[in-house]
Amino acid sequence: MLPATSKLCAAISYRHLRNMTGLRRQAAVAISQELSRLAWRSPGPSTWIHQVRRKSSLLSSRLEEKPFSEMEMSYIKQGEEALQKSLRILEDQDGWKTETVAGNGDKVLSKVLPDVGKVFRLEVVVDQPLDSVYGELVDNMEQMGDWNPNVKEIKILEKIGKDTVITHEKAAAPPGNIVGPRDFVSVRCSKRRGSTCVLAGMSTTYGAMPEQEGFIRAENGPTCMVLRPLAGSPSQTRLTWLLSIDLKGWLPKTIINQVLSQTQVDFAKHLRQRLAR
Repeated sequence: MLPATSKLCAAISYRHLRNMTGLRRQAAVAISQELSRLAWRSPGPSTWIHQVRRKSSLLSSRLEEKPFSEMEMSYIKQGEEALQKSLRILEDQDGWKTETVAGNGDKVLSKVLPDVGKVFRLEVVVDQPLDSVYGELVDNMEQMGDWNPNVKEIKILEKIGKDTVITHEKAAAPPGNIVGPRDFVSVRCSKRRGSTCVLAGMSTTYGAMPEQEGFIRAENGPTCMVLRPLAGSPSQTRLTWLLSIDLKGWLPKTIINQVLSQTQVDFAKHLRQRLAR
């Protein structure tokens, strides 16, 4: 497979063949398939992460649908990068410290990563089937401001293929306005493989959405939510939310940590209320 892949890569390097979309598509698909095959040989994480990674190549699936512009491909790759980085963080079980445990069992953990900073991990069980949770978080994404008090607005700026979107999010100011208004521009991708769903994202730049007056442009990512049916109870969903945010501006770390961990606990509570309705 590798010799054939090399020939395809060499072919598209010639100027008179660079505009042949079909050949470029074939080369990209071949590379993606080869990398997936090699990655599968190496020791890996738990089964549910393998289930997502095994067929998670956004590049090959999208190139088989239609050609994308260079900018669109850049966003697709960013979404894939956010997904892979998030899964690597979640598969490492060492070093997590408990931030808070709610009375209903909801738990927030945290750890500090050298190249990312402090990340938070929410672990909850929702008494709703996976399809309901997935539909609310993905299909009804722009309605999140209606039920989550921590979100003022989410707007989809652009859709790229079936799984990638560019969004603009405005965070609601917390009580007392101790943090101040923040907004984010993010690339998000959703992957659904078998009984596991991963919704991943990270900050990006988007020319049509420059920094807004009255908001500090914060950064997030890599971040993701993983949805899986609860073992032995398919009518319930286990949700894991990895949160990584740089709020920018001058803020004491104690306040940031308190706000972010509480944001995750509140999210679980409001999501349950929304799904119950």
